[in-house]
Amino acid sequence: MRRAVSELATGTLLGVALNYQGLLHSRQEEFQQPPYQKLPVKPVLFVKTPNTRNGDGGEVFHPQGNERLQPGPALGVVIGRTASRVSLADAMEHVAGYVIVNEFSLPEESYYRPAVKAKCRDGFCSLSSDVVPANEVSDPNALNLRVLINGELRQENNTVNFVRNVAQLIHEISEFMTLHEGDVLITGTPEGRVDALPGDEVVVEIQGLGRLTNTIVSQ
Repeated sequence: MRRAVSELATGTLLGVALNYQGLLHSRQEEFQQPPYQKLPVKPVLFVKTPNTRNGDGGEVFHPQGNERLQPGPALGVVIGRTASRVSLADAMEHVAGYVIVNEFSLPEESYYRPAVKAKCRDGFCSLSSDVVPANEVSDPNALNLRVLINGELRQENNTVNFVRNVAQLIHEISEFMTLHEGDVLITGTPEGRVDALPGDEVVVEIQGLGRLTNTIVSQ
């Protein structure tokens, strides 16, 4: 049975950066520069603060000035029970279900240090209304994602292109931090983010999960 996000997904919104093969490979040259000089060896994480929460049909404020606003389609994994030092084999037993996420952001200059200013503005994390139970999604690592702006397809990818699949993320993250019931793991946005403008209707579709719609308005 499907339950509302407001009942089941009430915890921390934890995002994963650089979790699509195409996006990671497109930044390889950047990661060879000082001070890091290598690709990330562990998941690169960030938090969407509580003020960013938004929902289906909600408005998203376009920032003033010359700032650009970019939608970010993502599969959200809702944690169903406490996960601490979880084995890879047992990781999926900790998943309650899935939601569609639109992880809005300003363009990012550094994936090693995601900026609070870019990620944590009011209403910058929209979640679909219901949690789709885990047993209704046969393979979360093979779902098509699409972004439509005013009905026009602007971005498309598939979770088959994850760098780390859902089980790997839960396993690796729970090695050093406990995931709690109700937390939402935002599994990453793919390469090719596009700009949205005031007046635009932005729709994120994920195969088997439905669609999430938001309207962009002037601040």
